[in-house]
Order: sequence, then C-alpha cells, then structure tokens
Amino acid sequence: MSYSDHENINILTALLVAHGVRHAVVCPGARNAPLAHNLNECPEITCHAVTDERSAGFQAIGMAQVLQQPVAVCVTSGTALFDVAPAVAEAFYQQVPLVVISADRPPQWIGQQVGQTIMQPDALARFTRCSVHLPQPLTTEQRWHCNRLVNEALLQCRQGAPVHINVPLDEPLFSFTTQALPQQRVIAPLSLPACQDALTRVLQPFATAQRPMLLIGQMPRGMVDATLMQRLGERYVVLSEALGADDGGASLDEALPLIGDDDHYKPSHVIYMGGTLVSKRLRQWLSACDGCVMMQVDARDEVHDTFTHLTQLLHATPSAVLRVLAEQPASHHAEPFVNRWRALLQLVGSHYADLSPHFSQLLAVKLAEQAVGAMGRDQFIVHYANSQPVRLADIYARHHVSCNRGTNGIEGSLSAAVGAAAVTSSRRVLCVTGDLSFFYDQNALWNTHLHGNLRILLLNNGGGGIFRQLAGLEQSPARDALVAASHSTRAEGVCQQHGVSYRAAYGSQDLHAGITWLVQADAGDDDRPRLLEVVTHVDADQQAWTQARESLNHKYQSWKKDNGNP
Repeated sequence: MSYSDHENINILTALLVAHGVRHAVVCPGARNAPLAHNLNECPEITCHAVTDERSAGFQAIGMAQVLQQPVAVCVTSGTALFDVAPAVAEAFYQQVPLVVISADRPPQWIGQQVGQTIMQPDALARFTRCSVHLPQPLTTEQRWHCNRLVNEALLQCRQGAPVHINVPLDEPLFSFTTQALPQQRVIAPLSLPACQDALTRVLQPFATAQRPMLLIGQMPRGMVDATLMQRLGERYVVLSEALGADDGGASLDEALPLIGDDDHYKPSHVIYMGGTLVSKRLRQWLSACDGCVMMQVDARDEVHDTFTHLTQLLHATPSAVLRVLAEQPASHHAEPFVNRWRALLQLVGSHYADLSPHFSQLLAVKLAEQAVGAMGRDQFIVHYANSQPVRLADIYARHHVSCNRGTNGIEGSLSAAVGAAAVTSSRRVLCVTGDLSFFYDQNALWNTHLHGNLRILLLNNGGGGIFRQLAGLEQSPARDALVAASHSTRAEGVCQQHGVSYRAAYGSQDLHAGITWLVQADAGDDDRPRLLEVVTHVDADQQAWTQARESLNHKYQSWKKDNGNP
C-alpha cells in the first residue's frame, strides 16, 4: 500500500479509521483524487463510487442510518461542495453522522479567476456541527493543529451530526510514495452513566400526573422497541409516528380532527423527545393546549420549542428517560385519560385496517404494508418519501420507517434508500416514493452498487397530489401546472437505462400481482432491483382520502353516541 504525499490527507485518513469510519461515498474529480486514493488504499474503509454529489450525500445518509455510525462523502473542489448541501441540511436536522470531506484549491488562488476555486471554508457552517479547514502542515505545531481539528470534527460527528472537513491541496496532487499512515493521537469521548435516581426524581411529576402524554418524534430504529412501547402505553398516553417507534405509529392526522377542542383529551404534562413529527395537526393542537407542563428531552441541550409551551429542558438521553418512565408503577389517576386515548386510536386503526379503498395510492400502500407484515417486518428496511407517502405510512406502517424528515424536502428520498441497500445484505430495502420525489432523484440509480435487495414502490398520479388537500389553493389557476408540477412522465425508460426490473399497475388486479412481485424474496431476474409503478389519477386518490375520512367521522360519531363521552 502507498498513500498520498500530502500530510493533511494522511492525518485525516488515519483519524477516520481511528474514529470508526468504515464507509465512504466518493464522487469523481481531480482535486479530490488524492483523497479518493487514500480512502481506497485503506483496508478498513469500503468506498462507493457515485457521480452525482446531490445523490451521494443522501446515499451516505442511508448508509449511516443503517450502520448507525459515521459515513464519509468525498467531493472535489468548486460547486461540487454545494451540491451536497441538501443532504447536509437533512443530516443536520435528522442528526445523522455525516462526514463531508471536500478537496480545495490553495487559498491564495481564491478570486483569481482560477477554475473550481471558490470560498469553501465554512460554506456549510449553518448546517454542520463543526466545520474545519485543515492546514497543509510543515511544522510540528501545524501537524498538531491539523490533528486537533480532525479530532474535534469527528468527535462532534460521533455525537450525531454532520461535519465538514475542507482540505486545501497544492500541486503536485498525484504523488503516492508514503508507505504507511502516520501514528495519530486520538481524542476519545467519555461516556458518563446517567444517574437513575436523579432522573426518577425529575420525572416524578410526569409519572404521577393525571393526564400524562409522551411524544416520540423521529428516532433511529431500535430506540423504542415494541416491548418498551407496550410498557409505556400501560402507564401514559404515548403518541408516536412510524418514524419513531419500532412497531409503527398512531394515525394522528386522522384522529385529531375527530376530537376537535374536547378538553377530555388535553394533557396536563407533556414530555417530547426525538426529532421531527410529521403531523402538523398535532403541533397546532398542542400549541393550543395552554397550561400544560411541557418538558423536552435532549442529550445535547438543544432547545426545540415545537409546541410553543416549553417549560423544561432535560439534559438526558431519550433511552435513559424511557427506561425510567417504563419502570414507574402505573398510576390509577392517569387510567381514564390513557384509556380514552387508547380507545380513540384503536378505533382509527381498526377503521383503516378494515377499509377497502378503490384503486388508489391509499390502496397501494395498504397492500404493500400488508405484504411486508406477511413476509416478516424484520426482512425489510422501509424508506418513505416526504409529502403524501409518509402520511400514508403513518396510517398503515406497523414498523419503523425511515424518511428524510429533518428538512422535509423531496430530494434524496430514493438516494437514502439506495445507500441503505448498498450496506444491507440480509434484508430488502423498500422505498415508497411519490412521482416528483422519484424523478427529481432518479440519479440515485446511476451507480454500480445496485442489487436485487432494492425495491421501489412508485406512486405516480402525475404531480404533487398533496396540493389537492390544501384548502384555498383550488382557487388558483396555477395550482396544477406550477404548484403541483403536473406531468405525464413514466419510469419505464429510467428503469431500462439503469437495469432495474419494471412493472406497472393501472388497476387493482395489476396492483395485487405487482405488490407480490415487488416484495418477494426470489426475483429470478439476475439480482436486479425492482420497481412497481402504480399509475393512478389524482382525483381518484383525493376521492379515496375523502371517503375514508368521511366514513371514519361517521363511525366515530356513532361510537361516541353509543359510549357517551369516552
């Protein structure tokens, strides 16, 4: 093995290995070629070649989510760095450990009309936990400085955040005569155990409250398993979407319109932990709940006053708090409140389980989730795109799902799933995506590490169908063409270009057969990814939603009449 003759690259490479970085997504370029060479020479690091920097960043996110460890993405100088920005923003808000490594030109050439020479230091600073600009060391002190900067960045990344390491390089670039990486000082973090007695005392008012509500936002898989959810649900009202709990979430957007301003459902104490919630209705409803005691749990002391009533910030890990809460004895004072919410959510869940919608996106996701459940949820990693798909997940997914919910953008949904599939051999990765998200991110399929474990359910109704649900927008003649971006594009050509097996469903019979083909283990098509394109009409999709919600409201009113105020 031989490494670059640039010392800052070798210091960086040695510390990447020392801090546990085992995968790197590498984009093409000349200035970053020495970085790519070093990463490729390292036996501890697996490199993944991706041409499109936008897609590369999201593929690295998908890998990091599965591996639960930092993943690097390496780009060349110039605007290539800015093409990673959407993924960096997503990683920042979703707290994904992403190491962005950018090659750079020497600073003396900035602004001198030299190609691919722009102001790269701190270019991503607003969306990274740490941004460092490495020196090109010539002295012992400069080597110490370079070592310290890399250690600081990687320590921050290991806490769950993106970081940016900018590496200026003088020519010559392509000299690789260094026989071994230098021995480097590694600054390791200290993990201090949480004091359970102290946590118990702090959480006592919540544990003994009459109307306690625990909110779980987006969490990594495995943080809130089914057993823990059951124990918590016996003691408190626990509201979690499919992005949070391992056994899926409650259909909050479907339940909240039923209760309106009924004070019987309002909490007295709220604990909120985790990342973003999909339900805008829940945020609005809780913002209107004046007088409740609201606590946020965050291990990094970041304040998120999501519901505008935050009164307490608890510096602790969500897992430590959940364990303490699960061990508290059930309070008979909270039993009526817990039972009321349990009955409501069971009513909503059973309604959608029994629902037989006509051919629509609603039916497509229901059948897909039934198939995943029948084949075993542990056989799949499921990614949902933003907008309508993730809302359908909250209705039908009974398992944890991944979603780029940190920024709630449509870009990178497919790329994140592709990244997850690239480092997963024991499970299939199912990506459920809308048409705008898919076609925007189709370059995710432009790489060499696609295999048959990647499955894509494409919901294509010719535009952004969710905009049909925004009250008032129907009055604008620009809605369909400019806001919803109506189109007639199909995915078959994209699939042919990238070697992806393709089927389309234009009706219920096609859909049933297609879902079976999509999720089955044995493809029989030479280990190729599979895509099922469900072609619906936006009006039919909206009608299916409307009918489902109208029948749910009718069922709720009948149930309320029969049972009194539950």
